[in-house]
Amino acid sequence: MDRVRWAGPAALLAAVLLGYANSFSGAFQFDDFNVIVDNPSVHSLSSWLDGASKGLRPLLKLTYALNWTSGLGLFGFHLFNGTIHAANTCLVYLLSRRLIPGGKDAPGAAAETGPFLAALLFAVHPVQTEAVTYISGRSMSLMAFFYLGSLSAYARGVETNGRTLLWLVSPALFLLALLTRETAVTLPAALLLWESVTGGGRTRWPEIARRQAAHWMLLSCALAFFLVHPAYRNTWGAAFASQDPWRSVLAQVQGAAYLLSRLAMVHRLNIDPDLPVPQGLTPAIAAEGLLLLSLLAAGIAARRKAPVAGFGILWFFLHLLPTNSIIPRLDIASERHLYLAGWGIFLAVGAGAGKLSAAGGRKGSRVPASKWVPAAAVLAAILMGGYTIARNRSYRSEVALWESTVRLSPAKARAHNNLGYAYQLSGMREKAIASYREALRLDEGFRKARGNLATLSEDP
Repeated sequence: MDRVRWAGPAALLAAVLLGYANSFSGAFQFDDFNVIVDNPSVHSLSSWLDGASKGLRPLLKLTYALNWTSGLGLFGFHLFNGTIHAANTCLVYLLSRRLIPGGKDAPGAAAETGPFLAALLFAVHPVQTEAVTYISGRSMSLMAFFYLGSLSAYARGVETNGRTLLWLVSPALFLLALLTRETAVTLPAALLLWESVTGGGRTRWPEIARRQAAHWMLLSCALAFFLVHPAYRNTWGAAFASQDPWRSVLAQVQGAAYLLSRLAMVHRLNIDPDLPVPQGLTPAIAAEGLLLLSLLAAGIAARRKAPVAGFGILWFFLHLLPTNSIIPRLDIASERHLYLAGWGIFLAVGAGAGKLSAAGGRKGSRVPASKWVPAAAVLAAILMGGYTIARNRSYRSEVALWESTVRLSPAKARAHNNLGYAYQLSGMREKAIASYREALRLDEGFRKARGNLATLSEDP
């Protein structure tokens, strides 16, 4: 029995290790320079302490400071990111076992198919590389660690009527998630979604309110803090002033549809996708909006007959709300926003696979799914893992990353400018000049590219 209990987590940890072993060769990239390399506030613990109350995401910055001062260099940053992802994979597996029928209590390999597949996809899907291999993508994976930990403590507290878990441990982990990344505000809503599946319709709302009182009080305090804190207020104020509300909504529909497509189009992952803010409603955006609404309606409708699939779909939309809804964004879509949201889709896939496997395992069944579903899961994991390894290679240098980006975003001026700067830092002067000129051809008013080209042209 112990072997069965530990076989799943052991296999998942091995999958994470194999998929991300080559991530340790990754370099600092893009936002890493702004938030880590060129940011003195995370270069010592005293500097971090001085600015902790003034800036954003203090717990996240503390981990940067600890890594920076550890003496382990880039290896330490990657080790931290990889460890967090491995821990999140185990949490996803345990939570999936609680949700998928038969996964938590029933022994045997067949009962483990659904939860294991959901966690395996979470572990090795290449879309996760932006939250794992990209160092500053840690903001999402570290927040997810505390978020999933809070949900796990809550689930255990409900099962055992453990007041310490419900009123202390789970809320404390929620607070840590908020201090890491403000998008953790969705947790109380996620707890309600969890109750809608695990409660079986038997739990009364007053009882749920008592269980979750600390979480909702903490959420209220957090929202009030965000509103009065100058850094948050200035950031959000500038965001809302930057775009027309209608165009912003259209852009977020486009962004959400793009992110959903990345779960399948694993060969076109891109750190800087070419998604310009739309000027108005187009047939393509209308079709994307209809697709998203249909998927959302399917999630709501599935809550009775296929509650786990419904939970997964609604989880996906819930976790895109803070980043792809009404708040205007300079970058319409970032793949790391799928890190936590993607579990919902993986869970729905795992639940479906578990049903097929269980049906094929029944005596007299004509569907040999108990054999081919696990085999298909292994093949899918190998395929996803291969793409993850390939994607990790793009992070080995700035030149490699931006060459990959330019291939996928050939009409985006910023991608060409960043590639030019990577070439410049690597001593490839002629290639740098060509990239800057291409950026200016695409956007004549791109001041940064013009300044970079002028600086390079002045060099002897």
